[in-house]
Amino acid sequence: MFDDIAGKYDFMNHFMSLGIDVIWRKKALKMLRPLQPKKMLDVATGTGDVAIMAQRMLQPDHITGIDISEGMLELGRIKVTKAGFDRYITLQQGDSETINFPDATFDAITAAFGVRNFENLEKGLAEMCRVLKPGGKAVILEFSNPTKTPVKQLYNFYFRYITPWIGKYIARNKAAYSYLPSSVKAFPQGQAMCDILHKVGFQAVTCKTLTFGICSIYCATR
Repeated sequence: MFDDIAGKYDFMNHFMSLGIDVIWRKKALKMLRPLQPKKMLDVATGTGDVAIMAQRMLQPDHITGIDISEGMLELGRIKVTKAGFDRYITLQQGDSETINFPDATFDAITAAFGVRNFENLEKGLAEMCRVLKPGGKAVILEFSNPTKTPVKQLYNFYFRYITPWIGKYIARNKAAYSYLPSSVKAFPQGQAMCDILHKVGFQAVTCKTLTFGICSIYCATR
């Protein structure tokens, strides 16, 4: 599915969020500034947006981005080259639930709008914890369901009716953008997600909601 929509993926993200997704990513990465990470992992990197932004904002020695979709990665590598970051960013195919790196490899891990797609959420988060160095931080950016009126009603209407229509006529894949709201609805949010992060080994877990609860940033330390 993600291979099929790869060519429209970035445009659709920005279009559907009215560009707010860029602000969300920046807010998430700012949480890593005090850490000054040198070696980073971007899980479910897609076309590399977060990896490229992290290199500009945090200037680590190296960022590795992993994703299961080779179609996404191909476009991401082109973007990395255009940004002039070939020396600093490597995008490679990899399963987020079986991360092919030794324990305690990375200073920081990022994941933007990808963990809700894990087949086994606890396994994927446990893998992220495993490859993170003690004292390292993981920052997870994910959609959430707003609870306050009228944002909740507007959000549900947009996701249920408008998003699939946009997917059908712009991305030419209605099924992919019908999947989006269902995956958000099924994803554990707020305290439930924090509890899972604690369960798999993370500490000092926090959750910060953004834009009336449409998005959440989870920050956790190993």
